[in-house]
Amino acid sequence: MYLVLEKRAERSHTIALVSPLVAIGLTIVTMSILFAIIGKNPVAALDAYFIAPLTDSYSLQEIAVKATPLVLIAIGLSLCYLANAWNIGAEGQFLIGAVAGSWIAVKTQGTDAGYWVLPAMLLLGAAAGALYGLIPAICKVRFGASEILTSLMLVYVADLFLDYLVRGPWRDPAGFNFPTTADFDPVATVPVLIEGSRLHLGAVIALVVVAAASVLLGRTIKGFEIRVVGAAPRAARFGGFNSNHLILLTFAISGGLAGLAGIIEVAGPVGHLQPGISPGYGFTAIIVAFLGRLNPIGILIAGLFLALTFIGGEQAQITMKIPLDVTKVFQGLLLFYVLACDSLILYRFRLIFPSRQVPRGTG
Repeated sequence: MYLVLEKRAERSHTIALVSPLVAIGLTIVTMSILFAIIGKNPVAALDAYFIAPLTDSYSLQEIAVKATPLVLIAIGLSLCYLANAWNIGAEGQFLIGAVAGSWIAVKTQGTDAGYWVLPAMLLLGAAAGALYGLIPAICKVRFGASEILTSLMLVYVADLFLDYLVRGPWRDPAGFNFPTTADFDPVATVPVLIEGSRLHLGAVIALVVVAAASVLLGRTIKGFEIRVVGAAPRAARFGGFNSNHLILLTFAISGGLAGLAGIIEVAGPVGHLQPGISPGYGFTAIIVAFLGRLNPIGILIAGLFLALTFIGGEQAQITMKIPLDVTKVFQGLLLFYVLACDSLILYRFRLIFPSRQVPRGTG
């Protein structure tokens, strides 16, 4: 007797929609057990993570701030994944976009530069992210290299490049030797939407991107092409669709959105360039993309939920002394359960009982 995974004859769309909720439920149950193991009250911990932030106006604004880069990056990743192109290096594209856009802010620091500075920063950040995203795509198309490995390795290149700049040529002379640039001028910062808060224009940009992605995937030939190439590559080839072209296109869009998220984050909540500008947005956005079923509206909801875990984790750290790394454990478990539930949508377990053969010459 042995256990095998057998592909289902038909996929249930209802179960596919319910699957993320099942994954969230399983994650919460597992986290409750973990809280009990480390000596914390599971009910109080879950309240700090998921309820308390929703009862405070400042926390709600912070959830929107945290969700902005997650949604922007996840929208781009979803286009890649729908086209069966695996961009795992959005974190690096995020950092390169932040660096490229910050170059304008650093060079115009203390000058009388006009209001062209911020739009130029956003455009340059998006362009740099797109070009950086094209590197693994070109390696895939031209040389057959694994885009998973190349995009992931480029994350470390971007991180070290940023670290070099803020510790070397871009370091603020008046920054007491800390690895940071000078604070950006007002014309180089993203405007806030509510006075006295950190909620900024980037949240509106994220909503516009969600709407644009919905139109692209639902109402355009290119969106249909993306979905067909990912779901039925053989049919796409018969239809004349060019998968290599789509790999380049989706990686460029994904990198561009990640780079845009990077410069928005630096010019918005952070206000200057420094190491550690991202708590892992590029990797967390992978969870957001799959939790949102690679659908723009689903990604928006999933982005808000994952942002809630960031804010709730900070709340739990302050009120209950729960380590902040528990938030990463939560996100990792969530991705595990999402992928596990997705596997069970496509496959089912089956017990195989091998037939017992009677040896010859007996009976």
